[in-house]
Amino acid sequence: MARGSMIRMTMRDSAAIGVYHVEPSGARRGGLVVIQEIFGITEHIKAVCDGFADDGYEVLAPSLFDREEPGFLAGYSPEEMQRGVRMSRDIHSFELSVADACHCVAAQRNKGPVFMVGYCYGGSVVWAAACECDGLAAASSYYGRLVPEMADRQAKCPVICHFGAHDSGIPLDGVKRFAAAHPEVPVCIYDAGHGFNSDRPDYHNAAAATLARQRTLNLFTKNEGSRHLG
Repeated sequence: MARGSMIRMTMRDSAAIGVYHVEPSGARRGGLVVIQEIFGITEHIKAVCDGFADDGYEVLAPSLFDREEPGFLAGYSPEEMQRGVRMSRDIHSFELSVADACHCVAAQRNKGPVFMVGYCYGGSVVWAAACECDGLAAASSYYGRLVPEMADRQAKCPVICHFGAHDSGIPLDGVKRFAAAHPEVPVCIYDAGHGFNSDRPDYHNAAAATLARQRTLNLFTKNEGSRHLG
């Protein structure tokens, strides 16, 4: 059972949206903004947030599609996945997701370093936010489809990117071009497909998920004393 709670936060455009909030276990190491997949703030995303809270982070996970459909949740069936795809690509503004992510960073900046991690759709948001947000100490992007298409952008903080070698939706040629354009960014390619950190049995790859999470935590630990103000 999730141990955090849904709170309401007012974003920069004055919209009040739901945000899953979890207090850290033990001493607070920093703030963390978790960015969802296309499915919304699912039980899986809550479990991810709870796991990072167990590592000492105060977590905020904004429910990005609340303006269009409060409490939006999509399942994993093909029909439900298409609901998520339509919402993320045709209905909801990507730029608004980035703005909400940056607002959640700003909400925690006065407490110490703030980090960000995102998965799938959230992985794309993380890279864009790392290029736009002031105050991020470090960020971790998981298999963001749009990341290779944003190779012309420059991050304001240290970033690590994770991709699956067998991801049919993110061609490796694009990933390699992104890596070449950003030698300062560790681009980790795993023997896995898309969504390897997901709870979907057909996607989950335990070895890749464990290694990517450890690399993410290592990056955060390395930058706990950082405040990148842009």
